[in-house]
Amino acid sequence: MDDDDIPAPESMLPYDQWTAEALRLVVLRALEHVTGEGLPGGHHFFITFRTDAPGVAIPDRLRETYPSEMTIVLQHQFGDLRVDKAAHRFSVKLSFGGIPSMLTVPIDAVTRFVDPEVQFALQFLPGDNESEREIAERPEPEIEALHPGDDEPDDNSGGMAPVVSLDAFRRRPPTKT
Repeated sequence: MDDDDIPAPESMLPYDQWTAEALRLVVLRALEHVTGEGLPGGHHFFITFRTDAPGVAIPDRLRETYPSEMTIVLQHQFGDLRVDKAAHRFSVKLSFGGIPSMLTVPIDAVTRFVDPEVQFALQFLPGDNESEREIAERPEPEIEALHPGDDEPDDNSGGMAPVVSLDAFRRRPPTKT
């Protein structure tokens, strides 16, 4: 019997959840840095999130267009970026079709975060975040009053970055040889 045939013991500690939570904090810290310092150099972010996740606040017209998932770009034209670390969410004002819109996104709704400038990417899988009950218990964000005049965000995708997947940290069942 070789080592591959020995099943890994079940962990009594939620390492997968802790790893996902830590990586989500990286996203919040990057956004928080931008609120104080702006985007340095050529850095820009592509953030994909579940529009149907609890706590996501977007205008109804966007929810109709993007009923399950949406990607936003934070590069040249965005405003009012705010990070609420205590509530684990961020909000940002972007324009869609010339209409300024405030979006509020719980960090647990984020499924992908990419900074193409440095080929950095994180991808979160279903089940990587808190339980639906914990998310639903958070207070609902309010959509703030909007100020017209913002332009469309730049949707230039740049290059694709390698993805850091949480699968690398998950316990795998032994392989049979």
